[in-house]
Amino acid sequence: MPTPASDTSKPPVNVRWTLLGVMLAMLLGMLDNNIVGTAMPTIVRDLGGLEHISWVVTAYTLATAVSTPLWGKLGDLYGRKRLFLASIVVFLIGSLLAGAAHSMVQLIEFRALQGLGAGGLAAGAFALIGTLVSPRERGRYQGMTATVMAAGVIGGPLVGGFVTGHLGWRWAFYVNLPLGVVALVWVQSMLRLPEQRVRARIDWAGAVLLTAGISAVVLAATWAGTTYAWTSWQILALAAVAVVTTAAFVAVERRGAEPLLPPRIFTGHRNFPLATVLLLTAGVVMFGSALYLPLFQQTVQGASAAGSGLLLLPLMIPVVIASNVAGKIMSRTGRYKVFPVAGTVLLAVGMLLLSTMDTGTSRALTGCWMAVAGLGLGLTMQMAATIAQNSVGLRDMGAASAATNLFRTLGGSLGVAVFGSLFTRAVRPGAVGQAYLHEVATGTRHVFLAAAALCAVGFLAAVSIREVPLRGRPAAPEKEAAGDSVVQSRRLTTQGE
Repeated sequence: MPTPASDTSKPPVNVRWTLLGVMLAMLLGMLDNNIVGTAMPTIVRDLGGLEHISWVVTAYTLATAVSTPLWGKLGDLYGRKRLFLASIVVFLIGSLLAGAAHSMVQLIEFRALQGLGAGGLAAGAFALIGTLVSPRERGRYQGMTATVMAAGVIGGPLVGGFVTGHLGWRWAFYVNLPLGVVALVWVQSMLRLPEQRVRARIDWAGAVLLTAGISAVVLAATWAGTTYAWTSWQILALAAVAVVTTAAFVAVERRGAEPLLPPRIFTGHRNFPLATVLLLTAGVVMFGSALYLPLFQQTVQGASAAGSGLLLLPLMIPVVIASNVAGKIMSRTGRYKVFPVAGTVLLAVGMLLLSTMDTGTSRALTGCWMAVAGLGLGLTMQMAATIAQNSVGLRDMGAASAATNLFRTLGGSLGVAVFGSLFTRAVRPGAVGQAYLHEVATGTRHVFLAAAALCAVGFLAAVSIREVPLRGRPAAPEKEAAGDSVVQSRRLTTQGE
């Protein structure tokens, strides 16, 4: 069985400053959906087209999902910095055009363009982090990533509410421009990587098949249980398309000279697919919590919608703290398996506690249970990303980062679709008063019980991880174990820089 290759490229002295520019660009994509979601009621009042409102989100999500693997692979082949800068430019152009839209159809088209850029932001940011910092040292910096994610979840609704109320809904898109320009200049000036262009054919057949499969999954997740019933012919047809195109994609990738998602990243070391399961679990829990916790707090507990981002503070602050502490311990000791194992247990316990909420649950008690889930997320999410990147060589860092982000996005879309069906089954149309509050509490309970069951799957993945040594500093090359053999790590020529 092949082993993870040793990364002997020494990170720059100013790596923290360099990473900050990368994080600013990553924050663009994380903030955007939350900002736009807050502005949507105002957008609909101005542009009309209420019947198309779901496509404002779907177009963005779909474009992000289908473009992520292509951005990642192109970065491996033609230079991660070059492709990352290009994705920022595409995202900013989409933001500028979306802010100038004069109809809902135009807005949907420009949101799709934004989503194309966002796919490169997600894939490129994590690939660059994996290139700049070895897994052994990454724990020192993973708190930065957790902080950016928390800022995106919490800050999005706050920024969206402020700019929409004071500047108008168009600034929900224009606000991306100054931050994006700063990130663009910062990355261009601070990030130094060796330039190398690899001559290889782009896997267009794989790209077409993967796009078709991802589109079918995202559309099914968006429409199932809302626009169409889960057993309708439309959803079943989309499911069939997803299965057929995925099978064809796997067959094409096995024969391809330079596949879009190389099979070796999944088969080279068992930790990669296991880490992907962990990331999918954490993504579903985070998406579901960010959607249904504020809904419960506002509807049942009477919290104000104006500060909806602040309602998630008890969840997100523990994420940042746990991620920082776990990262420092991992960098010092080289041990990491205990964190996702403990994290998935805390996640499951947190989801079970949240599932007990009813109309009499206080906000303080809800906050305590959110903190338990937040600790679980902090121990799981960033650690799983490090484990995944430690399982592949540098030549596949972009493809591997794209794959993990892709599965996290798809998992979140499917999770929200299933959660939505569970929730709407419990909430009857026409219910009012105390009956409505009870039904919202029941629907929320079903959502978090389902999330707890998924966390059990994540726990099984965590305990199955094999704790191989993390790639470390160049001064101390490490031997890495895989299967029953121990082989000497070899230095790989960095491709795509």
